[in-house]
Amino acid sequence: MPNPLRVLIVEDSVDDTFFIVRELQRGGYSVDFERVETPAAMQTALQQGGWDLIISDFSMPLFGGAAALNLYLQSGFDIPFILVSGTMGEDIAVEMLKTGAHHYVMKDHLTRLVPAVTRELRAAQERQIRSRMEETRTYLASIVKSCHDAIIGKTLDGTIVSWNVGAETLYGYNAAEMIGRSISVLCPHYRPEELIELMERIKQGEQVQQLETVRLRKDGTPVEVSVVISPIKDANGQIIGASSISRDISQRKQEENERLALIQELTAALSHVQS
Repeated sequence: MPNPLRVLIVEDSVDDTFFIVRELQRGGYSVDFERVETPAAMQTALQQGGWDLIISDFSMPLFGGAAALNLYLQSGFDIPFILVSGTMGEDIAVEMLKTGAHHYVMKDHLTRLVPAVTRELRAAQERQIRSRMEETRTYLASIVKSCHDAIIGKTLDGTIVSWNVGAETLYGYNAAEMIGRSISVLCPHYRPEELIELMERIKQGEQVQQLETVRLRKDGTPVEVSVVISPIKDANGQIIGASSISRDISQRKQEENERLALIQELTAALSHVQS
């Protein structure tokens, strides 16, 4: 059974509160509500939190819809605020919507309440999802920006669109120098086909894992790197670019070469002794 809809109702009339709750129940909602009719009571309720929806009358003896809306806006909650009034004119309703209310329903047309609530609850959920996605993107962007590995984003034709601090450190170029240029500037002239082959693999949706290759720094010196290249897809799943993560493996390669040279020397020496 779904959780009940928690509704904060700003209303001085017990009867009108009954009609609002009944209408929501008729629309299929299980309702858990609290009625408040003063600024202090609403403030306390907002501080308690956990509300899915606020429904407010516009004109009350001790309180008003404009003041209730202001308290809601100050709370920072992103939940639907719907006005239900019997006296509010259209001009005032439009002004309230501009201020921050999400919808309004006249009390003599309460059948419009449930469709409005359903629509605004869905819109609030979508806003929350977008907000969480944006927070995630911002967090990931901060990780990419500060990562020690060189992380580069590029279009399918190889044009660089992002360049992190790690790339600056590894290759010597800053972001302003590289964004908008072709990634081919990092590729040695003696590897003319490598970039083309890699981008063709990306276009087919393939991820290139741990490719060990050579790239060029700004001063022209070669650097041995291990590269992982992944397709970048849009919201529809279409491949629109590629991201690469490169790591300097020069020291490891040097150690490997030194080890191989030592093995060769020992092998040669052993053969000389045996002969």
